Amino acid sequence: MPNKKTSMKSIFSPVQQFLITWLLVLVTGWVTLNALSYVGELISILLTAALIAFLLNYAVAVVEPFLPRSVAAVLVYLGAAIAVVFIALTLVPPVFNQGRQLVTNLPSLLEQGQQQLASFQEWSVAHNLPFDVRILASQLLARVQAQAEAIASTGVGLVVGTFNWVLDLILILVISFYMLIDGERVWRGLTSLLSPTIRDELTQSLERNLQRFVTGQLLLGLFMAVTLTPTFWALKVPFFLLFAVFIGLMEVIPFIGATLGIATVVVVVAFIDWWLALEVLGIAIALQQVKDNLIAPRIMGNLTGLSPVVIFVSLLLGARVGGLLGVILAIPLTGVVKSLVEIALDPTLPPQTGSFFHNPLSNNSLKRSFAPALGTSVQNQEYTASTPIDSKRESGTVRD
Repeated sequence: MPNKKTSMKSIFSPVQQFLITWLLVLVTGWVTLNALSYVGELISILLTAALIAFLLNYAVAVVEPFLPRSVAAVLVYLGAAIAVVFIALTLVPPVFNQGRQLVTNLPSLLEQGQQQLASFQEWSVAHNLPFDVRILASQLLARVQAQAEAIASTGVGLVVGTFNWVLDLILILVISFYMLIDGERVWRGLTSLLSPTIRDELTQSLERNLQRFVTGQLLLGLFMAVTLTPTFWALKVPFFLLFAVFIGLMEVIPFIGATLGIATVVVVVAFIDWWLALEVLGIAIALQQVKDNLIAPRIMGNLTGLSPVVIFVSLLLGARVGGLLGVILAIPLTGVVKSLVEIALDPTLPPQTGSFFHNPLSNNSLKRSFAPALGTSVQNQEYTASTPIDSKRESGTVRD
């Protein structure tokens, strides 16, 4: 009688087995992705809180040798809050004022855009160039006008959205504070399920990818904002601070953020002056090349070693699950997964040796694995399952 494995192979050909396997993988991934999309907001809140706690933990580690961890966490948290408030008070008002002026002057900008397109049309006709931008101009202006009216008509929705955003912010700050205090203990409890080799490699990979990538993206965004601000001011670009800060913030989005930010600013400036828009485009591209070829390799290096296809897919999945934050964290988290896969496929590693894997069904093993995460303690003693004969031997009623 043929065994089950042989009979299963005889049913499907190798090509059919390959197609069925990948079909199951795709269906499982699709179901998982849709399930995660329902809790995307919760995942975003938890990831944001964890990211804040992760970044502030380095400052806590510096202060912790001199003070208790809870006191060090409070001081670091207050220091970070003061820094954020200072930046908000000095930078947000002028940026907000320029943004308000941009929205107020939007009708006049649209008229200037029509004039710019008309002059470009006359120039192309005078030079016998086959360009007819009238249809494109009407479509573009109609779309911009519709978007402006939509923004203006969402007053109530904006108020409700702002209220929800404030609630989410408070929740994120509270969760991140508790993560900052007890995060290491919770992490030790969760990773106690793994062998020491995998546990150490996972911790190092997570720290390496998140720290270098997130801090690197923030520094690159700061570089673009700081260098573009005086450059746009020297070129007499309207709303120079708003545009420079916008490009710097878009730089935080990996790979495509800076390009989208520069393109948006160039389009808006083109409504005012075509030649000024070309100057803005040239300066922004030059600074972007300096950033990509000189600064980024020194800050981040070859961080993840991921192929462009994997990076693109990870960005799409991150956007679907976690929105903007998912896009920002998609690449470092994919790098962590890559490291774990390489560890799991390494044949030289020993099998799992964590306390959980000695006896997964043992209550003592579960307690020892999850006690640090739950904030409880387990006495340092070993429990063994005893039979009635063993109990009698211990009491002396049964002799060997």
